[in-house]
Amino acid sequence: MTVHGILVDIPTADGTADAYLTHPDDDRPHPGVLLYQDGFGVRPHLKAMADRIAEAGYTVLVPNVYYRSGRVPLIELPELIDVDQCDEIFATIGPLLVAATVPDVVLRDAEAYLAWFADSPLVTDGPIGVTGYCLGAYLSLRTAIGHPDRVAAAACFHGGRLVSDRPDSPHLEAGRITAELYFGHADQDPSMTSEQIAELDEALTAAGVRFRSEVYEGATHGFTQADTSRYDAVGDARHWTALLDLLKRALPA
Repeated sequence: MTVHGILVDIPTADGTADAYLTHPDDDRPHPGVLLYQDGFGVRPHLKAMADRIAEAGYTVLVPNVYYRSGRVPLIELPELIDVDQCDEIFATIGPLLVAATVPDVVLRDAEAYLAWFADSPLVTDGPIGVTGYCLGAYLSLRTAIGHPDRVAAAACFHGGRLVSDRPDSPHLEAGRITAELYFGHADQDPSMTSEQIAELDEALTAAGVRFRSEVYEGATHGFTQADTSRYDAVGDARHWTALLDLLKRALPA
């Protein structure tokens, strides 16, 4: 299926978020999918991932969640990001990442993205799907919690700190979720330990949430990102199968 990608601006309560939009090139509305970036931000690789989802029959929006600090590209990234050799990059994006995870900020921005979907002639009426990576996994879960009436499915891949000892930890609000969830955890990820995964699973089960939680053996944090040194082709292929299966169940294209 041929897809068409453009840049769009999304009005928010705090300004204007630039975003990448891609959809089947057939002049018809399709179910919406919100794709949340990882820590490195919106870049060609993430746009290619969005295009792949669009090819399956969806209208996909990839917002720049760092928009308060500027439009994409905020920082210059190498063609292949060596995660173990990019201290300068982390020094720049670290504060942006922290600011982007404040629960009230996530909620306000999600409201703006969902409003855009509701108003777009490219999107069918009804709930949407959400997927996210690293930072985006946290945002995906937060969006499902904050907008249970608008999110039918949410996927979270190599997410970090989905469980913490903070009073606003996402797992404590599992009872608000109505979406079907999927989690693809990396088994070599210190930001989401086996103990945290178990605690998240217990909270979701107790809340009656429909979910599937899988640990990808041999995978490290960031295993889906082909433009980084953490990429794992086997784990990435498995992630695509899980994500598209979830979307097909919850939001038939």
